[in-house]
Amino acid sequence: MSKFTRRNFLKASGAAAAAASAMSASTFAIGGAGKKVVVVGGGMGGATAAKYIRMMDSSIEVTLIEANKDYYTCFMSNEVLSGVRDIDDIKFGYTGLGKHGVKVVHAMATGIDDAKRVVKTSAGDFGYDRCIVAPGIDFKYDMIEGYDAKVAEDIPHAWKAGSQTVTLRKQLEAMKDGGTVCICPPPNPFRCPPGPYERASQIAMYLKAKKPKSKIIMLDPKPKFSKFGLFQEGWTKHYGYKGQNNAGGMIEWYGTPKDSDDNVLQSVDAKTKTVVTGFNEIKADVLNVIPAQTAGKIAKAAGLTNDKGWCPVNGKTFESTIKKNVHVIGDAAIASPLPKSGYAASSEGKVAAAAIVALLNDGKAPTPTYVNTCYSVISEVDGAMDGISVAMVYAWDEKSGKIIKVKGSGGLTPSGKDRDADMRAREVKYAHSWFENITADTFG
Repeated sequence: MSKFTRRNFLKASGAAAAAASAMSASTFAIGGAGKKVVVVGGGMGGATAAKYIRMMDSSIEVTLIEANKDYYTCFMSNEVLSGVRDIDDIKFGYTGLGKHGVKVVHAMATGIDDAKRVVKTSAGDFGYDRCIVAPGIDFKYDMIEGYDAKVAEDIPHAWKAGSQTVTLRKQLEAMKDGGTVCICPPPNPFRCPPGPYERASQIAMYLKAKKPKSKIIMLDPKPKFSKFGLFQEGWTKHYGYKGQNNAGGMIEWYGTPKDSDDNVLQSVDAKTKTVVTGFNEIKADVLNVIPAQTAGKIAKAAGLTNDKGWCPVNGKTFESTIKKNVHVIGDAAIASPLPKSGYAASSEGKVAAAAIVALLNDGKAPTPTYVNTCYSVISEVDGAMDGISVAMVYAWDEKSGKIIKVKGSGGLTPSGKDRDADMRAREVKYAHSWFENITADTFG
């Protein structure tokens, strides 16, 4: 980890991507008629898988079932809250997939008959030889008294980017200077582990410029979080952070020790915008509640989830260990140590695509590699640009039958005495460049 450099990471991740492409061309014969794949869900994982199957074998008929006509990326959606981006900057359609020969059907998937190999939708039934389910996440509203899907329209979680992102932005704009923003992150596991803390950073950046008397209180059910030290270092530098569980500064973060319920969210009073935890009671001017999460609804309806609400898979092919010929990718899949991130979903989509093309051509699924990087922007004001990242390459280990981290392949942005202001500024540029590249790769 200490020898990690961006150049080495890019070499490794580039090799992983090249390997995935090489697999499709060299390990099995392409061709044959009548092969059908139905992809349920058009997010980063589903859209990538649909496109790459067609790129690897144009003889396979690919149908993508997606209820929404536009997709809003969760990554970079926090920049909408700070005003760096507009909501349309994170909106993408499916025209590009159509150009690759993917049939896009805007309908709601309601079930999967794995015996008959049929996906049931509001637009009819679609037969398949292999099915990919990329359902994203759903929320465990019942864990919080007084909070449900209807209340979330006024007290948004904004953890599925789109209309709620806009609502939260408008609430920040309407808040008086000196107001309190309260963010309640979810318990593990959840989509985009660094996301709530980048959100606090982006909102703080907006408040510092427009409403400097205001503050952000985070009530976290966890004792620590992704990029823990890097975020706290950035908050101290830019927003007057006073340390864990301490008041003062624009951002106050309160964690929860192991086996405690100190900041585990118990109830929400929507009328007064008050939240109650095991230890705290906070009345906010703007309240952002992010509930505990589970696999998207279709995964449960299709019988793909375990007793914890997530989908167990074979990490080599992402085929469900519960239903044959059905593959689950993205946030819904249990693919540890891969995180639940947009980049991981994209990587999983390519791995699943290569496996399915091989299997449909009577071949053997190739041994995959996977890649993830995650950028977070703490500040992007001229003269105070501060971005951080974590990166890792993963591989399938045949001996253990598990996904493993490739030793020495990744790491964190340097901090402390190794902190470099110029590098931190470049990280912001890298983040924006990554966004343009991955969205083009997925939807272009």
